[in-house]
Parts: sequence; structure tokens; C-alpha cells
Amino acid sequence: MHGKENYKILQKDSNTAARAGILTTAHGQIETPVFMPVGTAGAVKGITPYHLKETGATIILANTYHLFLRPGVDAIEKIGGIHKFMAWEGPILTDSGGYQVFSLSPLVKIDEEGVEFASHIDGAKFYLNAEITTQAQNRLGVDIAMCFDQCTAFGAEPEEVAKAVDRSIRWAQRCKEVHANENQLLFSIVQGGIDLDLREKCALSLVKTGFDGYAIGGLSVGEGHENMVNTVNHTTKFLPEDKPRYLMGVGMPKDIVAAVRNGVDMFDCVLPTRNGRNAYAFTWNGPVHLRNNAHIGDSEPIEAGCDCYACKNFTKGAIRHFINYNEMLGPILVSLHNLRFYQRLMAKIRQTIKEGNFDNWSKEFIFGD
Repeated sequence: MHGKENYKILQKDSNTAARAGILTTAHGQIETPVFMPVGTAGAVKGITPYHLKETGATIILANTYHLFLRPGVDAIEKIGGIHKFMAWEGPILTDSGGYQVFSLSPLVKIDEEGVEFASHIDGAKFYLNAEITTQAQNRLGVDIAMCFDQCTAFGAEPEEVAKAVDRSIRWAQRCKEVHANENQLLFSIVQGGIDLDLREKCALSLVKTGFDGYAIGGLSVGEGHENMVNTVNHTTKFLPEDKPRYLMGVGMPKDIVAAVRNGVDMFDCVLPTRNGRNAYAFTWNGPVHLRNNAHIGDSEPIEAGCDCYACKNFTKGAIRHFINYNEMLGPILVSLHNLRFYQRLMAKIRQTIKEGNFDNWSKEFIFGD
């Protein structure tokens, strides 16, 4: 797979940079634009793979940093690789651990060689670098491996952001040099905060090295919708047309639709399940807060017309009761609904691109009342 032509554009929107395509991996083809549910430690929280597939998910995401710590790459290899471990037959992408350099920043020491972490579990010291994370992903047997990078916080000093960009470029080259799994695609990650010149520099350098796909990292860290859209719009101009583009960790439905308008093909985010566990349901008419008293005895589903398991079988009144009674079924049902909502959203995006009316539909979705 690695190094071959794996991405095919089926349709381009004439008024925006949106495109619909097919990404081919060792474990199957994925229609893009696509949303990937997040299973950080090897499972999407509270959801069986069977039900996850029922929501329409075609590819899921796990995290190298977390799996590296527990249960460890050796244990997953003994079980038969990541697909057996997760009981997921479709494609799997793993983040490299670069995001944890940012999210666990009080616990890390960074130098040119790599990153020393103090484990967030027990404080034990361990080390990750470009070679270690790439070889771990090679051994896990994932379909898409991500390069190790350095993600900076929003508002970081310009010198720090510039340094992180240079480091991410060098680390990506090192990842490519040791990448040795022919069945695995390798994506690099464009960093640079909201500095458009740094984004351009990073993108052009990574494209010169050459990867199977390109991610835009370091967003959805507090910069706000407008900064995010501007940065994505600027960055995608420097990425190859014929390779998939992945906006990491985004996000809210409007952010996704805006990013598709700017040529992004792949997304992941914890929001469907995290919000689900907090009784927050996504619907086409805006959020529904299921803890509210208004839903006591409500005999309607979360969303009329939704074909998810929760909406076909349960009422808002019942789900509210489960949530407020700390019955674990409640958060699971809202999570299932939200995961299905995101897949319905992506299906609508792909459909409108193919039918040629994505521009109007997306404007209404983003700016409608």
C-alpha cells in the first residue's frame, strides 16, 4: 500500500475546494469526506464494534502513546495485532503520540532527539521519538500511521512555534526513513499554529519529502472557528490534490463542514462520545440536553427521523431517566445517537458534493439560523 496511489477523487465541487473520493487501505476502502470515531485506548468508549459498525463508521482511530503504555505493543502482537485486539475488521488509524506532547506538557521534556514522558498513570519515565513511534505503529499493524510531531499550544511564543515546525519536519523525515510496513500508509502532520507563513513552510517541506497523506495538526486547541478556517484554507493550498488531507481533532459539525469547503477529507474527534456521556445529543436542529426536566415523560425519540438504535427503541424520557439515575445505558444510547448523527452528516456532505449542490447546502448549514 505504502507509496502506491491510494487516493482517488471521484467528484470535485465547482464552487468550493470540497471533494469526494475513495481512500484504499489494506483493510478496505473508505469513502471521503469521512469521520473517524476515536478509540484512544483500543475501544470507542462504551460502544461495541458491532454497534459502531451499525452507526456507519468505516475507519476508527486509536492512540500509539496510550497503547504503548498499556497494554504494550508486545501484548497486542501476541493477541494477533491491532485489528484482532479491537475486534474491528475495517481500517484503523493511529495517532503517533505527538498530541500528547501538547496535552501532557507538564509531564514532558522535549529535545531534538525526542520526548521524555512521565507516565500520566504512575509517573514512570519513558521515551518516545520518531523511530520508536513509527516502529510501534508498524508492529501494531494499523492501516494508517501518523508521523511523530510537536504540537504547540494556542498563544505559544512565535519562536517556540517556529522551533516546533522545524522539529516536526525533521521528525517526519526520520519517520519516513524507518517506516517499514508495506501494508501501511504513512501520513505526515503540518504544524505552525495560526501563523500562515509557518504553515506554508511546513506543508511545502513535508510535500517535498513525500507522504501517503497529509494531516493538519495543532488546531482545535482554543484558536476559535475563524482562525481555524483561515489556517485550513491557507494550508490546503500547499498540499497535493491527489493525496488525502486530514484535519486532526476537529470537531463540531460546523467546523467539519467549513473544513470540507476548504478541501479536507478526513476528521476525528471525541465529541460524539464525550458529549454523549454528558447527556448532550447532536441533532439537525441543534443540541438536545437530556438531563433537562422538560424531557421527563417525553415519549419522542432524541431526533425524529433518525435511524440509530437509540432513536428506534428509546424515548427521551427513558434516556433522561437512565442518565439521571447513573444507569450506564443512558450515556451509551446518547453516544450511539451522536456517532450515527456524525455519519449521517458525512453521508449528506458526500451526497451534496456528488450532486453538485454542496456550496449552497454547506452555507445554509454553517450560517443558517
